[in-house]
Formats: sequence, structure tokens, C-alpha cells
Amino acid sequence: MKITFIGGGNMAIALISGLYRQGFPAAAIQVVEPFTEARDALAERFGVRCTAAVDAVALDCHVFVLAVKPQQLREAVAPLVGKLNAQLVVSIAAGLRLADISRWLGGHRHVVRAMPNTPALIGAGITGLCAAPGVNQDGRDNAENLLRAVGSTFWVHDEAQMDAVTAVSGSGPGYVFYFLEAMEKAALDLGFDADTARRISIETFIGAARMAEQSSEPIATLRQRVTSKGGTTEAALLSFNASGIAEAIGRGIMAADTRGRELGDILGKD
Repeated sequence: MKITFIGGGNMAIALISGLYRQGFPAAAIQVVEPFTEARDALAERFGVRCTAAVDAVALDCHVFVLAVKPQQLREAVAPLVGKLNAQLVVSIAAGLRLADISRWLGGHRHVVRAMPNTPALIGAGITGLCAAPGVNQDGRDNAENLLRAVGSTFWVHDEAQMDAVTAVSGSGPGYVFYFLEAMEKAALDLGFDADTARRISIETFIGAARMAEQSSEPIATLRQRVTSKGGTTEAALLSFNASGIAEAIGRGIMAADTRGRELGDILGKD
């Protein structure tokens, strides 16, 4: 399988790095990147072919990965119009819908929409995928194998759910960092030095997440197990509940979902 990336930013770098870890050959990867410094850095780091614009060699691939910012995607794919055959096009541009991407590609039907999250940069991401009706099983497999280079994947069959994917997992790292900021500040207020406050906050979060990952029990059961009646954890959770924190998190995620749909409307306009 030969892959051409349109855009050589952080997510493209993450995917190329992941492919390398899996033994994918440099000769099978190309990057179309307009900025000279970025092209030089990619070529030096990975040994891949880099070009400033789409040319005949870049078109000779099985998969195109659209790895540009959503606002730049329509202009970036213009050189592909009328030149695609059966190539799979995988878009990792947030918010842009399959119908709009297909239209901008001149009606090309072999399109998959992907929503990775930032832990993909360290190979620990999770990516939601949604395929247009024109994508066959081989195309789905190729898209899944590509994104598995940076973490785990899952499919949604209703594209409307991609906004929910963005709201939960795409934006989710921001929620985790928000909680960690608050936990770290509380540790500082309790007298820990900065290094210790950061360490105990992060390692506590990682340890609890790993316990949840390795357990088949509901998250609520795990929470109840560490919440002794009249104990310190209960005191904290009662305070959280009194402040409506769980409801606030839910409202925040719903707000992210709503904004995702709004952005899809705005970005998909002609």
C-alpha cells in the first residue's frame, strides 16, 4: 500500500511515526507540504519523498490522507479533482462532513472520515471512523490499519455521531488536563512542591485509568469500592456532587457536540 499525505503537520508526523514503528517502508510514503522547512524536516527524519505540490508521483498511491486544517482543506484538495481513480481518501480534518469532502473532490465516493485525538502523538490515541457508502471492505480495512498506527480505533455507522466522537474523545484530552490542573493546584495549596504536586496528580490519574482499563466492572463500581462510608473520598465526592460537577461535565460535552455540528455547517458551506 502506498500512502500520500496532503499536509505534513503534527498528526501526519504522528501517523508516519506509527507506520514506521510497524515496519512500513519509507519508499511507500509521500508528503505534499508547501513549506520548505517542514518538507526538509520530514525528509531528514523519515526519509520519505516530499513535494511542494501534488504531482504525478504523488497521485500514484492507494490512499490519500488529508492532514490539513479544516479551513484549508477545500483549497488543498483542489489539485486532486478529476485525477482520482479508486484511491481511498481519509480525512482527519475535524468537523468536515463526508458529503462536503466528496463534493470538493469532484464527487469522489471513496472517502473515510477519521477523528483521532492528541494522544495519537505518542501512539496512545483513539480514533473514531466513519465511511461513505462507496467505501468497500478493503477500503475500511486500509483506513483502520492506518489509524491503528497511532492507537485504537472504532467505527460509527451514523455520521452524525462523529460530532459526539469529537465531543467525547477528540476534545477529551482537554477535559483530562483541566481536571489535572485543578488536582495539581489543590496539591500545591496543601503544601506540596511543584514537582511533587504534578507527579502525584498525573500518576494517580494514570493508575486509576489503568485499573479501569483492566477491569470489566462498571466505572461506578470501581468508584464505590474506593469510597468508604464516612471517609475522605466520600467527603470529596459529596463536595463534588454539591457543586454539580458531574452535571457540569455532561453539559460541557453536550456543548462540544453542539459546536461540532455548528462548525460542520460553517466549514461545509460553498
